[in-house]
This record gives sequence, C-alpha cells and structure tokens, in this order.
Amino acid sequence: MLKAGFIGFGRMGITHYSILNSHPSVKIAAIADTSKTMRGLLAKYLEVDTFTDYQQMIQKHALDFVVISTPTDSHADVISFAIDHNLHVFAEKPLAMTPVESERLVERIGKKPLVNQVGYVNRFNEVFMEVKRLLHAGAIGEIKNFSSEMYGATVLKGSNSTWRSKRSLGGGCMYEFASHCLDLVVYLLGQPERVAGSVLKSIYSSHVEDMVTSTLIYPNGISGTINVNWSDETYRKPANIVTVFGTRGKIVADKHAYKIFLKDDLAYEGFHQGWNTRYITEFAHPVRFYVRGNEFTRQLDYFVDAILEEQSDNISGFSQAHKTDLLMSSIVADFQKSASTKISGQFIANSTRGSEPNLTLWQKIIKRIGD
Repeated sequence: MLKAGFIGFGRMGITHYSILNSHPSVKIAAIADTSKTMRGLLAKYLEVDTFTDYQQMIQKHALDFVVISTPTDSHADVISFAIDHNLHVFAEKPLAMTPVESERLVERIGKKPLVNQVGYVNRFNEVFMEVKRLLHAGAIGEIKNFSSEMYGATVLKGSNSTWRSKRSLGGGCMYEFASHCLDLVVYLLGQPERVAGSVLKSIYSSHVEDMVTSTLIYPNGISGTINVNWSDETYRKPANIVTVFGTRGKIVADKHAYKIFLKDDLAYEGFHQGWNTRYITEFAHPVRFYVRGNEFTRQLDYFVDAILEEQSDNISGFSQAHKTDLLMSSIVADFQKSASTKISGQFIANSTRGSEPNLTLWQKIIKRIGD
C-alpha cells in the first residue's frame, strides 16, 4: 500500500483526492493546506492528519508520494523539498514559474529513481491519444500546418481578489489555460524551433492577460497557431480544439471526438475517402472511478502504476513539462520584443521600450497590456 500526502486542497486537490482515495493501492495519510477553514472541514469529515506546513507533514509521515496542487509560484520549493525526502511527485501544471526553475527540477529529480509527473491531463485523453497515433502513422501524409485552440469562461469580469489575477502567484491565461494548449502541441508534434507574432491581451483583467495568440514554427517547415481565451462566455466548460492539415488529409479534434478527412481510402483503419467521424465513446476504455473525465483518473492511475512498477520514465514527466515552460517563456519574450506596424507599413512603436530598463519582463508585459 502506497502512502500519499496532499499539498494544497483547492479544486484540483479535491479532484485528485476523490480519485486516489478510491485506488486499491493507495492510502491517503495526510493533507497540508494553508486554509484554516479547509483544515477544519478535513478534520471533521476525513480520517487524515492535517497540517498548515507541508514540511512538517512530510517530516512526520513516512510517505511514498505527494500530490502538489498549490499555486505555481510555490512549486519549485515544494517539489525540491519532496525530492530531498525521496518522494515520488505528482504536481499540477505548469511545472514552475520559469524554465530556469523547471530545468533545475528536471536535473535534481533525474539524479534519483523517483517517478515524476505533471498534470497535463490532455495527454491522457483518448481522443488526443488517437490523434497522436494517426499523425505518427502518417494517416494524413506530411504535416504542413496546425492550430491549437482553447476557450473557456474562467474570467468574465474584472477582479483582483484571486490568485488567477496575480502574476506573482502564477495567475493569468498563459499559465492557467495556454499551458494546456501548448503542451498539447508539444505532445502531438514536438517542441517548435521558434515563435513569432505573439500577442498577450487583456479583456477584463487589470494585471494579467486574458488572451494569448502566437505562431509556432518548426525546423521541418511545419507551422501553426495557438489561440487561447479564458474570457469566452460562449463556452460552458473549457474546450480544446486541435486542427492538423497534411498532404493527404486533415484532422479536427476536441476532447469528445475527432473528424478525419482523407483524399484516399485507408481501408486498414476502417476509414473511407472524405470525412470520417469517431466519437470517444466508440473507442474509449472505462476507468475504475469517473470524475470530470476519464483522463483525470487515467493520469493518476498511470502515475501510481509507474511507482508500483518502478518505472521513472513518464509521458508527462518533468522533462516534458519543461519543454512547455520554455515555450511559454518564448512567447512572452516574443511579445515583449515585437513591434506594431500599420498595414500601410508605417512603423508605429517598438515595445522593448529601452527607457524602462528597471522594469521586469512581466512588468513590461502588464504595462503594455494596459496600454
């Protein structure tokens, strides 16, 4: 029986708890959370030890692994402490606030036989898993172009009271939403060589971006766009949409189904020329416990199985999450250095603004969003 500790018990912590609490090989021993109200509820309704300080929890209990669902700004310290105490780690995305921090975590955990995983749940969605298989099998020929979109109604009014509105805590559309969208690109197509034309834009927020767009360019000639908006009230739930165009066809997919258009028959796959639609219910395998989607259980069961089987390689490990951190950082840097130009070609302004040398990169971004 594996003993687990939870660090952070907000929405995602509760989701992960409900899944792992039903796992036959897991015993949840302790939970650390800074909220006095939450600790009171836990002590009243659950048979677990509760702590304010995660370090005390780890030092008191002989744990096998921890599940970290705290704001991103704390990830580097919490994960480092867990590594020091030889614990397997499942951490919510993104891995860290900067690629420098995430690279250090990759290096540190790579020196120990510890399972490490980041909660990029789309990698465990069976539609996207099927899309990846088809792309790698060459079903639509040579890939030329793609788009990765994500929309949701997370922020529909101005607010400065939550962590999502605070850049210092890891708030903003980039970390919360675009990280999923970008990681899905890395999962399906690999890490791009460079980015261009990046834009971060505010809709309701005062100190963070609500929209992210960028063009991703690969050395083999593939290019694509990302378009992310967490202030779109036309979506009741967050939605990911991926479109990939190739020389022999096209794939359009979301979490629930995919459509594939083929110029020629692919009888071995059961597809015909033209459009073919496959719904997730046609090929998904049931999970032992359902909450929010099969992929949420599948990712945690995969993590537990990796511990039990002593398999440190992980399809959503720290090294993969570091690639997404690098990509997010590149988009921010590209937006900061880019110039605005009228269609006529008349130069308007260069956003690097050399007169503001004392501002941090994110301060410059926030100022530009406000402008």
